[in-house]
Amino acid sequence: MELGDILGKEQIITSLRAANRWDAIDELINNLVATGKIKPEHHEAIAAVVKKRESSMSTGIGFGIGIPHASTDLINEVVGALGRSTTGVQFDALDNQPVNLVMLFLVPQGQFQKHLHTLANIAKLLHKAEFRQALEQAPDADAMLQIIRDQGKK
Repeated sequence: MELGDILGKEQIITSLRAANRWDAIDELINNLVATGKIKPEHHEAIAAVVKKRESSMSTGIGFGIGIPHASTDLINEVVGALGRSTTGVQFDALDNQPVNLVMLFLVPQGQFQKHLHTLANIAKLLHKAEFRQALEQAPDADAMLQIIRDQGKK
């Protein structure tokens, strides 16, 4: 599963307001509720499972990237939201640097291979410096989505 398959422009927040990883997770889950990707009544349960995963070890993998993720039986397909912060989010990252790109994704419970494959694809893509830079400099969600889709074709 590629990043371009998970995201639509509605699931891209071009200016995250969050200052820390917990607020960023909430902001991205709020987006998934607002765009109809998860049901409003599942917000708290999904936030709890993502935060539990995040508490065990930060998904701030360095290079200004955070990839909070979890599996849940409250969804039927992989869903995600991407947030960009111009000021940086304190994410307790491995390199102790603030995070500028936060990619939250959820995988249906029991789809472990899909979970690992999706995580690997996202991490590989976001490790490319030119790709991150293009996302950080893109003027809007449409441009960010186009960069993601173009990169997925390479």
